[in-house]
Amino acid sequence: MLHTHHLQPHLLFLSPHSHTVSFPFPSRTTTSHSPRFPVTSIRRGSFSLRFRNRGRASVTNAVANGGTEHQKQPVNRAYPFNEIEPKWQRFWEHNRTFRTPDDDIDTTKPKYYVLDMFPYPSGAGLHVGHPLGYTATDILARYKRMQGYNVLHPMGWDAFGLPAEQYAIETGTHPKLTTVRNINRFRTQLKSLGFSYDWDREISTIEPDYYKWTQWIFLQLLKRGLAYQAEVPVNWCPALGTVLANEEVIDGVSERGGHPVIRKPMRQWMLKITAYADRLLEDLDDLDWPESVKEMQRNWIGRSEGAEMEFCILDSDGKDKDIKIIVYTTRPDTIFGATYLVVAPEHPLMPSLVSIAQSKHVEDYVDLATRKSDLERTELQKEKTGVFTGSYAKNPANGEAIPIWVADYVLGGYGTGAIMAVPAHDSRDYDFALKYDIPICWVVMPDGKSVDFGKAFIGEGINVNSSNTLVGLDINGLSSKEAALTVIEWAEKCGKGKRKVNYKLRDWLFARQRYWGEPIPVIFMNDSGETVPLCETDLPLILPELDDFSPSGTGEPPLSKAVSWVKTVDGLSGRPATRETNTMPQWAGSCWYYLRFMDPHNSKELVGKAKESYWGPVDVYVGGAEHAVLHLLYARFWHKVLFDIGVVSTKEPFQCVINQGIILGEVQYMAYRDQDGNLISADSPDCLNERKLEIIPAEKVMKSGDSFVLKENPNIRLHARAHKMSKSRGNVVNPDDVVSEYGADSLRLYEMFMGPLRDSKTWSTSGIEGVHRFLGRTWRLIVGSPLPDGTFKDGTVSVDEEPTLEQLRCLHKCIAKVTEEIEATRFNTGISAMMEFLNAAYKWDKHPRSVIEAFVLLLSPYAPHMAEELWSRLGHKKSLAYVSFPKANPTYLKDSTVVLPVQINGKTRGTIEVEETCTEEEAFVLASRDEKLSKYLDGQSVKKRIYVPGKILNVVLDRKNSKVGVQ
Repeated sequence: MLHTHHLQPHLLFLSPHSHTVSFPFPSRTTTSHSPRFPVTSIRRGSFSLRFRNRGRASVTNAVANGGTEHQKQPVNRAYPFNEIEPKWQRFWEHNRTFRTPDDDIDTTKPKYYVLDMFPYPSGAGLHVGHPLGYTATDILARYKRMQGYNVLHPMGWDAFGLPAEQYAIETGTHPKLTTVRNINRFRTQLKSLGFSYDWDREISTIEPDYYKWTQWIFLQLLKRGLAYQAEVPVNWCPALGTVLANEEVIDGVSERGGHPVIRKPMRQWMLKITAYADRLLEDLDDLDWPESVKEMQRNWIGRSEGAEMEFCILDSDGKDKDIKIIVYTTRPDTIFGATYLVVAPEHPLMPSLVSIAQSKHVEDYVDLATRKSDLERTELQKEKTGVFTGSYAKNPANGEAIPIWVADYVLGGYGTGAIMAVPAHDSRDYDFALKYDIPICWVVMPDGKSVDFGKAFIGEGINVNSSNTLVGLDINGLSSKEAALTVIEWAEKCGKGKRKVNYKLRDWLFARQRYWGEPIPVIFMNDSGETVPLCETDLPLILPELDDFSPSGTGEPPLSKAVSWVKTVDGLSGRPATRETNTMPQWAGSCWYYLRFMDPHNSKELVGKAKESYWGPVDVYVGGAEHAVLHLLYARFWHKVLFDIGVVSTKEPFQCVINQGIILGEVQYMAYRDQDGNLISADSPDCLNERKLEIIPAEKVMKSGDSFVLKENPNIRLHARAHKMSKSRGNVVNPDDVVSEYGADSLRLYEMFMGPLRDSKTWSTSGIEGVHRFLGRTWRLIVGSPLPDGTFKDGTVSVDEEPTLEQLRCLHKCIAKVTEEIEATRFNTGISAMMEFLNAAYKWDKHPRSVIEAFVLLLSPYAPHMAEELWSRLGHKKSLAYVSFPKANPTYLKDSTVVLPVQINGKTRGTIEVEETCTEEEAFVLASRDEKLSKYLDGQSVKKRIYVPGKILNVVLDRKNSKVGVQ
């Protein structure tokens, strides 16, 4: 386990004014004679605020510049977050506030397991997009703790990965050193944001104590025939002498160096995920996942029902050869319309199909196909290409000879690696047939409708041109479904085919020719080549240390260089053997980590049965939509295997999945210049010609209708767009900078306030300033205005008085709304409710302690640092982390107010909101205080008042002194 804790330098320099209540902290050095720092003033609304620059920036700069201090300008803060946040982060860490008991947990209480998709610790650290999901899960975790749940909210690191190995190759730095350094940085950043993780459960996939159990799972798969070896095409770069991952290949060449890449068969480990295809599909229905994610998984699994049909190859005389091509089709009803076959370039029968005349053409085409990825080959928009093999096959339904083509859009790994092409009823086949002048035969017509012969008819209908009495097959006049069943029955009876369920899902390639991964725990006997799994007692198989991580150049993985490690003996027989030198893919460690969090220190089991039974499954799992298919599918596969062998008690690992949106960089405004350097409007036709783009600073831009224009020349319309944050665009926002300027609570609150959690959002610095002001107003409402020296007095300005009915109603409406919105993960509208409460509270003359305490508890999941500080100032000696979350009293949620029209001398001049039980005197007082009505009543003599409760108040003035109507 990695438990190296680093505080950021600025967290070590605290003002003694931050300690208003005595709490036990780790030992630290403080001075009682801290020098005064410059005082600066700003004015916000009706409040004059004074803040002192505590010297944080200058101290940090002094460290960075070898002791030479460069004093920055004083920083104006809406409240002293720079003192509060480090204080409470230290308190939580010292007291292990969020530790979930391991062995002495009360299992009679309800549980709540909320999990983030754990991050890969890249060298770049966090950007402001990362905390979006982390803040959401933290709000849920804090809320559930306050509701009395046992909460499991851990964090760890998916630490094996290609970037660290690439960096190691380039610099000679061992990937573990780089990875541990990155983990330390990530951990520090996460702690600075106040996330309530149980750091005692921290795990990392690169630690032997963890990957011991990843290797153990592999052995269980191997025992059950779910792990096997096969020759599989990989991305091989001859110039670099290495296998490349898909992301390292761009347009057929290596990302590094631009060298040609080909597809080359190599021995690989495969996991038989296809054996679980039906269960993976069926169990989706019971999950509380986004429907789009479930649909993506259904499409990836791609279950289809159809038939395998046999097509006999013909010799040069048109007679049957003893070779058959088997094709899979979901439309056996269209077999009479099959006018050609297509086989994949890697089809095993290819050598038997190519004629001498076509051999050179086919060879060149196949060579070109090996340079493409499966994704490139099957891209829908790509123009389909192919080459005639020179051979023919016999259509089993009509006996006609049809040509056999080779085309790269057919994959050897899907179905049988061959298809029957029916151009009249498949759009792809239709385009291909037109291009290569292949016959098109219509065999299905829409029922009762005319057909457009200018394109393929892909729907179902009534069969025509589909009869051959010689083979006993007649499906004319049948519907497509009836015809398909008839063809399958005929094929099975005649031995020409069979019913078949097929899947797009392929077995999982589970090997990488890389160093930085989990070693695969098998050996190969030198004398027989037999594959022998390691004994479970020999786990973990430790990854050996290497000084040279570069590719071997021969196709052998880098681990082959660890000669003394590779050469071994079988523990049982003592015979010489060789270790597997491939490593597991990065997916391996992330397939089961959620289980290890339940029991992270167990050295005897992957997870204890009692703990798994209590904590499983994960209640809420939050992460990016980019993991909607592979990660979730692989984790579900492993979980089902573990369920079958009794390790877990649930069929599924994650009951609810939430995909947070992405945060885009700030809007960029682009201007266009023509060839002469003149600015032109974005809607000008000249923009279509050669022009240059120029970024315009936001302060030079203004909104005009639905467009953005230059302030100095509104005729120049600009192009405005927000892009995904990336280094190349220079629009990455570092959360460290935001925390330094506005505080962690402001960042947390802003990311939740930007919009619905699941939507993509655009970062705006002015937006975070708004929520920062809200927190400042909250602080001043409860603590009061600052003292002349910029500090704040101890305690709060709340009073020990009973709240009014109006205050109780305002509070409980806020409680009800915030509770509802947290439960529904609509965090932005929950914040809006708190803002509305704050606006109302500012109008009160007094602020009862009971109301303020309840509001602080509502705020705490969102802004935990401020809430903890306010809670302690309210006189509480313990953290609020486990204090009961407020509950709305239905009594105060009833809307018992009415809008009362107010007339002056019989003419309606406005309305006031009053209680249903409001008296005449109370209504008149409210009218007199109303901004609009008071100008008619101030200084006037009232002759009489006419009051109908809940209906109207009519004030009759003494006309001798009345000024009604005088504006």
